[in-house]
Amino acid sequence: MFQLFTAETSPENGAARLAALRAVMVSEGLAGYIVPQTDVHQGEYLAPRDARLAWLTGFTGSAGFAIVLNNMAGIFIDGRYRVQVRAEVDLAVFTPVHWPETKPADWLVEHLPKGGRVGFDPWLHSQKQIVELEAALEEHGLTLCPTRNFVDQIWADQPGAALAAAAIHPLEFAGEASSAKRARLAEALCKAGHKAAVLTLTDSIAWLLNIRGADIAHNPVVQAFAVLHDTGNLTLFAAAEKFGPKLLAHFGAQVRLRPFAAFAPALRGLVGPVRVDPASVPRQVVLELQEAGVAVTFADDPCILPKACKNPVELAGARAAHQRDGAAMVEFLAWLEAQAPQGDLTEIDVVKRLEGFRAATNALREIAFDTICGAGANGAIVHYRVSEASNAPIRPGELLLVDSGGQYADGTTDITRTLAVGAVREDARAPYTRVLQGMITLSRLRFPKGLAGRDIEALARAPLWLAGQDYDHGTGHGVGSYLCVHEGPARLSRLSEVPLAPGMILSNEPGYYREGAFGIRIENLMVVAEAPALAGADAREMLAFETLTLVPIDTRLVMVDMLTGPERDWLNAYHARVLAEVGPRVSPEAAAWLVQACAPV
Repeated sequence: MFQLFTAETSPENGAARLAALRAVMVSEGLAGYIVPQTDVHQGEYLAPRDARLAWLTGFTGSAGFAIVLNNMAGIFIDGRYRVQVRAEVDLAVFTPVHWPETKPADWLVEHLPKGGRVGFDPWLHSQKQIVELEAALEEHGLTLCPTRNFVDQIWADQPGAALAAAAIHPLEFAGEASSAKRARLAEALCKAGHKAAVLTLTDSIAWLLNIRGADIAHNPVVQAFAVLHDTGNLTLFAAAEKFGPKLLAHFGAQVRLRPFAAFAPALRGLVGPVRVDPASVPRQVVLELQEAGVAVTFADDPCILPKACKNPVELAGARAAHQRDGAAMVEFLAWLEAQAPQGDLTEIDVVKRLEGFRAATNALREIAFDTICGAGANGAIVHYRVSEASNAPIRPGELLLVDSGGQYADGTTDITRTLAVGAVREDARAPYTRVLQGMITLSRLRFPKGLAGRDIEALARAPLWLAGQDYDHGTGHGVGSYLCVHEGPARLSRLSEVPLAPGMILSNEPGYYREGAFGIRIENLMVVAEAPALAGADAREMLAFETLTLVPIDTRLVMVDMLTGPERDWLNAYHARVLAEVGPRVSPEAAAWLVQACAPV
């Protein structure tokens, strides 16, 4: 529980480990090998034994992959990690590649001759990834070859499998019984003519069975596979040690527990059509089914959309969790404003103290992710994780970016605030105000039902674009209900085609980053809701956002004259709401600070 500050990897290990991997490649007659940052569940956050990319390269970001050739090794990273990767890998042996601007197929075609064979572990790549890559390589005479996992073969001290105990997620927080969820999804399978659905996403299985676990740090999931049948029966493939008598009773007669190792053989005995999600199912699952002659149907994971559209109980829990978390954040911010200008705090001090304020609620189960606490130049590293080696002092006159969250039984929180430490840095005020304007624009938005994240995301960037500025990450991601802080299928991104629907919880987090100087991000969570009636409006269905996060925004950095009247009204109304809902929950000292922090602009 909570955050560790040891450096997880070292660039110095990269060359020797790369040489060992290449030796295996050569012995197998391969010209390349792909090492992804994921596990067999296509997870973003990993158990220690699955952190293969970090072990091989030193890169610890949550997204990316490496392609190792005999004469070079590319490490593919998106805009969030282009500063971080240069500090974590040995640049003498690993070459950062800007992705997705550079496609892996294009890179392979450029660097391999025709006839080259590239290996991959089919358990660690989705069906969609491999089909698309195969199609792009085939016309250039390159071949993808499924293999055993070569990193596991050379990783002598690889940790063992996670075996944390699972627990029941009570109906008072889930809002719907597992049996009802399974019956609802089974009915949909019947209507579609599907005999079964293979579930490989850990948060889908946790949601469907109303269980939570601790196999992955900060993400309350159980590492498991499952098959949901059109009868509502479900076979769960997981280590038996994780499930005690109470949990087995919770499952009931319709849920059968089998060993994790029985999953692949069981696939071959299924009666089709079997539904699998090509975006998340491992390629090996499809190979097992096809080789056994089982009919396969490609369609979305049947849990993913129902899970994203929170029910009334889950939404009530989210609101309660955000009030509780908001109070903890206010206590923290009041403390920070008093202590930081003295100049004797470090990033680790700040992270630990914030954890303490959340723990003091007596409701915190876990932090939602490793806190991003970047002082000065470290704030420009989008997903910066402080370690004992990087731990920087909090200096007066700098900006401090703090992105954090909590896991509570009734909800998951995720909030970012960028703070002035002492005197305000003048060159940061204009971009800070533009980021705030983008966040407010989405917060105030009404939009027609049926639009996706890609249709509205640009509105958050527009104030920055007008100044020739931008940021290299999405504007928002889905958030689970005491589940993963990053949840599909919807997001606020130019890549997202999933229509936004009532009950979806999304982050709203535009930013701006000046390498070597500072980072700015302001983040609230919002829930999609039916838009309230509006006089004179057309007779069409409209949606809007309800803001969940209740924490003051640092107005010392705002250039008030840049705000429009409606933007200023929104900010003042938001702060009035924070004061009214959170003020009664905090200590007298924090309440006095909150009054000043929420003063109208």
